[in-house]
Amino acid sequence: MGGTTNGGNGAGGQGVAGGGDGGAGGNAGHFFGSGGAGGGGGNGLSGNGGAGGNGGNAGLIGDGGNGGAGGGGYLSGGNGGNGGNASMIGNGGNGGNGGTGHWTGAGGTGGSGGKLVGQRGFDGASARATTNSLDQIATGSPNVS
Repeated sequence: MGGTTNGGNGAGGQGVAGGGDGGAGGNAGHFFGSGGAGGGGGNGLSGNGGAGGNGGNAGLIGDGGNGGAGGGGYLSGGNGGNGGNASMIGNGGNGGNGGTGHWTGAGGTGGSGGKLVGQRGFDGASARATTNSLDQIATGSPNVS
C-alpha cells in the first residue's frame, strides 16, 4: 500500500477552563511524503494549557512533521508535542515548545525531536512559569520580566 501524499496537520485544541490538546499530525503515505504537523494545544484561562499534538511520521522518503506547541495555562503550561520520525531519507520533525505556566504552575516541557535517520529534529524549548496577566496568556503575548 504505497501512498504518495503528505500527512494532514492536526487541529489546534480549544478550551476555556483547560485548553484542549492539539491533534496529531497525519502520517505520510508509505513511499513518499512528509508527516503533518501536530496541532497546538489550546490556552487554559482557568486551568492547564493543552498539550501540543505529535508530528506525523514520514514515508520512506520525506521529513517527519513538527510537534505542536503546548498551550499557555493559568495553572500549568501544556507540554509540547514530539516531532515525527523520518524513515530512510529525510529529517526528523522538531519537537514543539512547552507552554507558559502562570501562578502555581510550571511551564510545559518541550517535545522531543524526531528520531535520526537523516537528521534528528531539534527538541522543543521548555517554558518557565511567569507572572503574565491572563490577557497575555489568552492572546499568546510574550513573557514579561
